[in-house]
Amino acid sequence: MNRFALSLLLAGAAGAAALNLAPIAAHAAPPAVTAKAPATVHYRSATIDGVKMFYREAGPTNGPVVLLLHGFPTSSHMFRNLIPLLADRYRVIAPDYPGFGQSDAPDHAKFAYTFGHYADMVDTLMGQLGAKSYAMYVMDYGAPVGYRLALKHPERVTGLIVQNGNAYDEGLREFWNPIKTYWADGTTKSREALSGLVALETTKFQYTDGVKDLSRISPDNWVIDQAGLDRPGNKDIQLDLFYDYRTNVPLYPQFQAFFRERKPPTLIVWGKNDKIFPEEGAHPYKRDLPNAEVHILDTGHFALEDKLDEMAPLIRSFLDRKVAKR
Repeated sequence: MNRFALSLLLAGAAGAAALNLAPIAAHAAPPAVTAKAPATVHYRSATIDGVKMFYREAGPTNGPVVLLLHGFPTSSHMFRNLIPLLADRYRVIAPDYPGFGQSDAPDHAKFAYTFGHYADMVDTLMGQLGAKSYAMYVMDYGAPVGYRLALKHPERVTGLIVQNGNAYDEGLREFWNPIKTYWADGTTKSREALSGLVALETTKFQYTDGVKDLSRISPDNWVIDQAGLDRPGNKDIQLDLFYDYRTNVPLYPQFQAFFRERKPPTLIVWGKNDKIFPEEGAHPYKRDLPNAEVHILDTGHFALEDKLDEMAPLIRSFLDRKVAKR
């Protein structure tokens, strides 16, 4: 066989081998796809003052603690979507106050439904859980609860995330006028005039008013919250809290002094269309916390429900920059 014929024969053999291997390569197993598992959320309770206090907990036990404090009329349920987005790095703790969510709701005649009592109970819970320092996410009722806790242990607060949570007189506007009337006279008539605040229409209003795209708001929110409000005796619990809110206002100067003196890193993410805690309550924080990062969002009271995609990156960036390294 001459050299030319031999070269053709070898080339043909190589081509055949390539053709025979091609089907094998085409059917080779694809590379494994790995996805990060979402954080596991644990649903627990602790007994404090003889009352079961429910809380959600997720994240590494040795991670920086983030304490999530809910508002009215919801519970730790409001943080259900945020918790997994933080819990890969942070130990996230979100309690339900007595009378809310999955916590016990003892008779209001036998249990003090006050913001001071709530702060004391959260303080006890954090002690039981070994949380010696924490950043706080405060919203609505969570603001006076958290700020009272800060006055008790200012050295423990590593940062603040403020979402429609008031600490200034400018933030109590028209919505509060009937409540202020009750504060002023304490009469049964003024108390009963607030009954509409625990009605389904109002609960739904809190989730939908000021929201541009209602398709982002799950109806489960007001169904779940209203189920709690409609429990026997819960109306009186809420009316007691409306009345006790008056005790927070004289503490505003102390809250503001805490801001000025301790200068906790602060992120403000505020729904500007909120009629309960309007935007006017957000800007005064800059007087006492000039380095606060302020983001005014085009939404209403429960901003996490439709703006989580905007808020979560802001919150995560803030915690990573300002809290994780403290």
